[in-house]
Amino acid sequence: MILLRKNLLLTGGLDQIIRVWNPHLPGKPTGLLRSHTAPVIYIHLPSEDNKIFSMSTDNTVKIWDLETHSCLFTASSKASGIQGELAACLYLPGPRALCVAADTVALLHLRMRSAPEPHLALSHQEPVVCCGYNSAFRHVVSCSEASIVKVWDFETGRQLSEFWGAHSNAGITCLTFDSSGRRLVTGGRDGCLKIWSYNNGHCLHTLKHDEKQSEVCDCTYMEVNQNNALAAHFIACTMCPLRLWIQDAPCDFHHFWKPQPHWQDDLNNGHKEDILCVAQCPPFLLATSSYDGESIIWNVVSGHVYCKLNTPSPSDGPNHREGPDPSVSRLAFLKTRAARLDSVAASLISNGPGGSVTFWRPFGGAGLIANFTPSREKAQVSSIAVTTEDALAYLADQQGFVHICDIKEYGLQGPELQPPKNVTFWRAHVSMVTCLELIEEENILLSSSLDHTVRLWSMDGAYIGTFGQSSPWDISTPASWSHPRVPCEILTDPRSTPSHSVLEGDAPPGCTVGREEQDQVMEEKTCTEVGAGTSSSAGFPL
Repeated sequence: MILLRKNLLLTGGLDQIIRVWNPHLPGKPTGLLRSHTAPVIYIHLPSEDNKIFSMSTDNTVKIWDLETHSCLFTASSKASGIQGELAACLYLPGPRALCVAADTVALLHLRMRSAPEPHLALSHQEPVVCCGYNSAFRHVVSCSEASIVKVWDFETGRQLSEFWGAHSNAGITCLTFDSSGRRLVTGGRDGCLKIWSYNNGHCLHTLKHDEKQSEVCDCTYMEVNQNNALAAHFIACTMCPLRLWIQDAPCDFHHFWKPQPHWQDDLNNGHKEDILCVAQCPPFLLATSSYDGESIIWNVVSGHVYCKLNTPSPSDGPNHREGPDPSVSRLAFLKTRAARLDSVAASLISNGPGGSVTFWRPFGGAGLIANFTPSREKAQVSSIAVTTEDALAYLADQQGFVHICDIKEYGLQGPELQPPKNVTFWRAHVSMVTCLELIEEENILLSSSLDHTVRLWSMDGAYIGTFGQSSPWDISTPASWSHPRVPCEILTDPRSTPSHSVLEGDAPPGCTVGREEQDQVMEEKTCTEVGAGTSSSAGFPL
């Protein structure tokens, strides 16, 4: 692909690199744009904006800054609801939308995000896609879209180390730790899993399947029969078919990891669309979900499908393509309930279309127990965390809000027609929350977001701090926390202002809303009946 405009020449091809040339100085390129993981097939340089739009053979669209040559955003065709192979694109300056030609014409509305203010505390210079807490070393590890891994001190918020190019030019998508906490496992858009000694950034192994390259969206580390001398150590990752690697010498990560043969039940009855999410429930259950809204629970020991769960259809009729995205990208087991295989209680939570959350009963006759929407604006739920005793569910969404729901008695006896009690909620980030993790021994909540930040909160929403801020905290001394202050960008963001008439003027923007106000808000919320669906729309931040 060759494009000449604005006195610039742009080229892209099989080597996955876009080169910027000055036509009057043809000796060498003036810039290299590296981020695509497949050959570049189309480049668009609009005359009205300082952006570059490019497309590659893996059906990925990327948006670049013409001045800095940095990748601002990556959109996959399936996540954006684009049907078929990408052919061309055109930026429309009026509605600020990208028109994409494939089997049908899709319109992607773009939200222009202003550059971060200099005084704002940032954990990364790029969107943070995942984070995790390592209890063995009391570290927090975060990964960015630019394939940068940072290690933070949980006690103070100070950065301890970082390493770049973890997956070369491809972004990181997920992380997990082994059971000892000594090794970090990352998955990337390059279709690889990598095992790291993360303290020094040394890569011990690269695990890659032999079939067509596909993005790894999620991964988990699990041990099967861990009370048995023949315990098996697995890494499961979201490829279709499902991919598992087993370690032949569990005590030594330098030994070879070998891919397990595909389960026959997976090949015959497994997912038909790409797998987005994986969750485990010891000792032998694994749940996966896919773009088409199907969730499957597996017996890891036998490799058989335990049950299939299908998200309620968001729309009916021949024009179902116009409905909201049915994909399920987050799953969480209620492990105390799932341990009883004969239980009729809901023991699996998933997100769904229109900002919905679904409680499932996988056992005793699989079925849907409840379906509700925690966000008044029906923002898509982007992360789910549940306390150890399954008493509280933390639900984060694409607008940066975190909702706490009391689920101790919810869904125990059968279908629920009302949503669970909303204990409280607050605005944690100004963009989509990409990860939530509960650190219950410290009563702490860890969160990360596309707004470039990784933050700590108390479990009831008190703001502790942002990793990378200039002043450290002492995690054991609440007086050193930022509370009652909140991040300034949350205070100034219009979406932080309560819109409900009962709340307007009663709660400062960005502050936690208490139980009494929430009880009144709950009267205004509707609980989606079993089998129903709602619609939503999402923009693409730059």
